[in-house]
Amino acid sequence: MITEIFGVGMWIILFLFIVSIVGSAIRIVPEFHRLVVFRLGRLVGSKGPGIVFVIPWIDRVLRVDLRVVTLDVPVQEVITRDNVPVKVNAVVYFRVLDPSRSMVEVEDYITATSLLSQTTLRSVIGRAELDEVLSAREKINMELQQIIDERTDPWGIKVSAVELKELELPEGMKRAMARQAEAERDRRAKIISAEGELQAAEKLTQAAETMARSPITLQLRYMQTLKEIAGDKNSTTIFPLPLDLLKPFIEKFAKSAE
Repeated sequence: MITEIFGVGMWIILFLFIVSIVGSAIRIVPEFHRLVVFRLGRLVGSKGPGIVFVIPWIDRVLRVDLRVVTLDVPVQEVITRDNVPVKVNAVVYFRVLDPSRSMVEVEDYITATSLLSQTTLRSVIGRAELDEVLSAREKINMELQQIIDERTDPWGIKVSAVELKELELPEGMKRAMARQAEAERDRRAKIISAEGELQAAEKLTQAAETMARSPITLQLRYMQTLKEIAGDKNSTTIFPLPLDLLKPFIEKFAKSAE
């Protein structure tokens, strides 16, 4: 009886042992993950997605996420090429293209990419002038993306975009830029006013030349002005009689006098 109970217990232990081995040998990998497998210390490759079989106690697996990682680059204090101190930060978007290289070529690809982004940001901003940093952000973003992507390519990393987030200037520089912008607005206002005066003078000259060629035009304009003045009921207008209207009577009177 004891022998039978002992035999059943052994079968149960053996069954549980087999179940545990099979359970540890089967891995379910989501679509956005990959398993990097090392067998006795040597790289086997990346596996997944779906059901993946590994050898328990022999294979060592590392899970890698293939989704885009948003990396916030902390604020960096940089002096531009024209000796203006600025504080700038950025955001880097990247993803793992080769899981095996991301595990073998670098110890921690996220930390390494972050440190590389910081040094590249300081280098690129330091080579540019302040006006270029303010007006050509798209160009600087492209330059940062190309440099970081080129240096992380051996790690199996693809940098898709780099964007400057904030640019903080010293207070004195902010006031100087505000004065410069105000002076620029005043200059444009004066230019627009002068151009308006020039156009008005040209139009008046053209009107005077037209009236000189056709005296009746001057009389019509004179009558229109009187009509506009008479529209105000609270005003009294005294105006001379045009000599052109009296010219026929003057000529007739001169003839009769002769």
